[in-house]
Amino acid sequence: MKNFIVIFALALLASCQQEKIGYVDNVKLMDEYQQKIDVESKFKVKADALAKKRDSISQAFQIEAQAFQAKAQSMSQTKAQEEYAAMQQKGQIIGQQLQQQDQQLQIEGQTEMDSIVSKVKEEIKAYGKSNGYTYILGGGDGGSVLYGTEANDLTDEIVKLLNEKYKK
Repeated sequence: MKNFIVIFALALLASCQQEKIGYVDNVKLMDEYQQKIDVESKFKVKADALAKKRDSISQAFQIEAQAFQAKAQSMSQTKAQEEYAAMQQKGQIIGQQLQQQDQQLQIEGQTEMDSIVSKVKEEIKAYGKSNGYTYILGGGDGGSVLYGTEANDLTDEIVKLLNEKYKK
């Protein structure tokens, strides 16, 4: 019986070894990561330029459509219908081209953001290994940490590390 108690006590001590656990607020991390901020800024500039292009093309097309309407009144009905159909087709083509450009920009942006997220995960993993963490959990909106002490919050350290590496 004494042997059992000694073995149980040793097993209990071995299992009580503290595992080093930390967490990262994913939302705060991404909001403060400079590379992500820069990528968002770059794509905002591209999106604004595309919006200006879209507005310019739409305005030019509206002017052309108004000119056609004035001209159509002096045409035969058959000729006016033919030109109206051509205008509709041109409008659809322009709309499709602009939509493709929008989609391409979205895909490009999502690809860059996915790359950043992968990079952040790898950096967190490397940080955890090099600093002896057993677990680093993700917190913030939709994260798995509902509560953690500030002492276990690694967000600021990880953000600092990521931003220093990004500057280089």
